[in-house]
Parts: sequence; structure tokens; C-alpha cells
Amino acid sequence: MKERLAPKAETAPWGILTSLDIYDCNPKTIRDADEIRRYVVELCDLIGMRRFGPCQVVHFGEDERVAGYSMIQLIETSLISGHFANLTNAAYIDIFSCKPYDPEQVAEFTKQFFQGKSIAIHVTRRM
Repeated sequence: MKERLAPKAETAPWGILTSLDIYDCNPKTIRDADEIRRYVVELCDLIGMRRFGPCQVVHFGEDERVAGYSMIQLIETSLISGHFANLTNAAYIDIFSCKPYDPEQVAEFTKQFFQGKSIAIHVTRRM
């Protein structure tokens, strides 16, 4: 299989992936499926993404280290997913879209929504 080279830097990205690691979140918020769904609706409204189908929020994890809610929301331009870790009160959220959005705006909104004390932001531009 032949390896493809990435397009030149001046080419607009095909999509953006923002991965957020939010620490010391409000435990009540990350343990509430309705609040997680509300976050998705408000985030999509903020960045102009159209939701496709219902937001799925499921609690699972036999191992206490990883137990918590997981969420997935299809959007017309890709998807939003996340996992909320009960043991550490952390949230791990990914937003991928081929429609442009501001990763810093998403990060600030998400940190405020879940009342996190700190956040790590990782942005990947897919070419």
C-alpha cells in the first residue's frame, strides 16, 4: 500500500478534531445523563452543528477506575463523543467535524459547563 503525503500547509483542513480532558469536574453534573444531553444540545447550538438523531448516554463500567457515563451524538458533519469518569471526576470529550469551529470556544464552554478546574486541549487538523 502506497503512503499518501499530507497536502501543503496552506490547504484548508478537511476536518478538525478537538480532544478535551477536563479535570475536577462537578460530580453532580458528570453523573447526570440529562445534564450531559443538555451539554450536547447547547454545544451544538453554540458552534452551529446540526444534531442527527438522539444523543446516546449510557452508564457502564464494572471497573471503578473507568465507571461512568459515555455519550455519543452524531452530527451532520461527523460526531461528538465523551466519557465521564466517576472515580476522578474527569470528562474526556472529542468533537470531530468537517465544518469549521473554534476549538478554544468549545474548550471554554465545556470547562464552564462541567465546572472543571483545569483542562488539556488537543487539536488535530485532518487533511
